[in-house]
Amino acid sequence: MKPIASFTINHLTLLPGVYVSRKDTVGDTVVTTFDIRITRPNTEPVMNTAEVHTIEHLAATFLRNHAEFGSRIVYFGPMGCRTGFYLLLAGDYESADILPLLRELFAFIRDYQGEVPGASAVACGNYLDMNLPMANYYGGRFLREVLDGITEERMKYPE
Repeated sequence: MKPIASFTINHLTLLPGVYVSRKDTVGDTVVTTFDIRITRPNTEPVMNTAEVHTIEHLAATFLRNHAEFGSRIVYFGPMGCRTGFYLLLAGDYESADILPLLRELFAFIRDYQGEVPGASAVACGNYLDMNLPMANYYGGRFLREVLDGITEERMKYPE
């Protein structure tokens, strides 16, 4: 079987960042998939499921309610390896195009307090698996260490 493109990226040199993973055409619309890499693969510990789950609930809610991008959000969800998330947007974008959106998003995650949206037995299949303090931590860390002052090397996959 032919390997899929995301398995051809050298995860030994991949840094936390914002990468265009792929672009697909659905009908007349380009869908851009972003690799939002929060932790460094195979170097530092992965995120636990509770904070991944919390970030997913917060980000999905924030993004789908965003005034400018809300109608273009196709999907936001975790990578199976728990080192980051995929964001799918309707439209042809580059990483730099969504940096303001991601800065807003990760500031929201960093600062969020209160009940996590959708964290109830009625709304979620695993509502007890949440960790808001760790989600706040990862939101702040990604904003501070990656998004603030992001460089080109953190927006283009390593060769």
